[in-house]
Amino acid sequence: MNTSALVIMLTTMLMVTGLMIYFFFRVINTPPKPEPDSYLDNDDEPERQVKP
Repeated sequence: MNTSALVIMLTTMLMVTGLMIYFFFRVINTPPKPEPDSYLDNDDEPERQVKP
């Protein structure tokens, strides 16, 4: 393998690995979305329902 092919191969491998690590950490550090409290929203008794 000549020098230019080795440089291109290593550059591509490093770029792909770097992007994979970047997006992996973005997914890990994303805060969870708040879920609605379905128990209070779907209560059958009107006095217990949450009023907006």
